[in-house]
Amino acid sequence: MQSLWMLFASFMFAIMGVCVKLASGLYSTSEIVMYRGMVGMTVMCCTILYQGGSFRTRMPGAHLWRGVVGVVALWLWFYAISILPLATAMTLNYMAPIWIALILLCSGWWYSKNSVEWPLMAAIGMSFVGVTLLLQPAFQSEQMSGALTALVSGMLSALAYLQVRKLGLLGEPEYRVVFYFSVVNFLAGLLGNVASAGLGPVVWHAHSSVYGAALLLGIGLCATMAQMAMTRAYRLGKTLVVANLQYTGIVFSSVWGVLIFGDVFGWHGWAGIGVILASGLAATYYNTRSTQRGAAPVRTDPIASEV
Repeated sequence: MQSLWMLFASFMFAIMGVCVKLASGLYSTSEIVMYRGMVGMTVMCCTILYQGGSFRTRMPGAHLWRGVVGVVALWLWFYAISILPLATAMTLNYMAPIWIALILLCSGWWYSKNSVEWPLMAAIGMSFVGVTLLLQPAFQSEQMSGALTALVSGMLSALAYLQVRKLGLLGEPEYRVVFYFSVVNFLAGLLGNVASAGLGPVVWHAHSSVYGAALLLGIGLCATMAQMAMTRAYRLGKTLVVANLQYTGIVFSSVWGVLIFGDVFGWHGWAGIGVILASGLAATYYNTRSTQRGAAPVRTDPIASEV
């Protein structure tokens, strides 16, 4: 039953995506990133103080590197959500485990003298077939830039997760990783909004209604709850079950996209989502089939963008 925490995490990430898409019509991406960091930073600070944790870290450089890579990935992802159908943006970002698998595959090939893991190679190849199907309409539309942005976001998310894994193996607690990531989110959003103004006045969109403020609060709270639920799922649940349940986020996002935004996909779009989903499940199974519950998830591939 502990594995079902991942189901809750995926649902919260999908809700966060809905809030980001709605908020993008009222605020800039920089502002959304800033407020997401502000809410997460506040929640995690209160949590750490309540639990008697410590803010002190021996690895400030590693946290900074994780934060910079992670916030760029998050920034690109939020921008992609604002201009793409929700399911498309979410699915392309959920390619992070595939990118991780590709990195691990290349690393294994290099260090084991040309040894190739063909099942993993097949899963990776099929995932890119799925990307081609999913993006077929974008090749003839103004959405191509958004599609490429989402793909790059997934790649950077993979790098961010590898850094998170490194921090975990070095003994850094998850709450501290999440807290400092939220701090970098806040500072990056703040500086990004100032820099975007150039020599002109900085534009801060007013909270003209409770609706806009509620969306920003929802983004931060959903992201933070999802992070904590995902952490609990991997710590207490069965690794393989948890790793597979993460992909329900694609299903949730597809449903919300159709119900709220009226997203319409042709057969190739749904086929692309299905192929990417199946490929991700196959890659995750291959990477986690021997990992036991409670063991360090050395090759587990959780969604990286909000870890």
